[in-house]
Amino acid sequence: MAPLTIGLTGGIAAGKSEALAAFGRLGAATLSSDAVVHDLLESEALRAKLSERWGPEVAPEGAPTDRGRIGGIVFADPEQLTWLESTLHPLVGAETAGWIAGLSEDTKVAVVEVPLLFEGGRADVFDTTVSIVATEDVRRERAASRGHALVDAREARQLTQEEKAERADHVVVNDGSVEDLEAALSALLAKLSG
Repeated sequence: MAPLTIGLTGGIAAGKSEALAAFGRLGAATLSSDAVVHDLLESEALRAKLSERWGPEVAPEGAPTDRGRIGGIVFADPEQLTWLESTLHPLVGAETAGWIAGLSEDTKVAVVEVPLLFEGGRADVFDTTVSIVATEDVRRERAASRGHALVDAREARQLTQEEKAERADHVVVNDGSVEDLEAALSALLAKLSG
């Protein structure tokens, strides 16, 4: 029997990665689409496309792909961002589908963290969707503790946290401890499994 698939999203610094880790501790199979993107950016085929479009310095021979340089290009030019997303999204979709198909038969729940779940039109791929939300103060504090402010340019290309919450099937508030978050996700899994 196929596992229940959950698309996980939320605002920047709301705690998506922490929620993904908590789902894993609760027994779900987990995948981060950001990790998939990082792997894809190191693939020879994509490195060749990136070099062809933006020059060899974005994917120098014998060195990792320069994600910082790519970020500088795409966040400064919406057309370049559109090109990159239209190149990456189908590849991420295929990798995710392959990962789900390859899960063992006894996997009951599979959770995929997709920051741009609704923006990228990926919500329909999953059985249900969960948005992690946190107050603005908590999000700013978390972002600062990681050494960066909430990046307005990054956030500007995403739906607001509130819009994501409106579109999601389930909303989990993450203003407390990791234990609080895990307890809320455990209750949600019980509800979804029941």
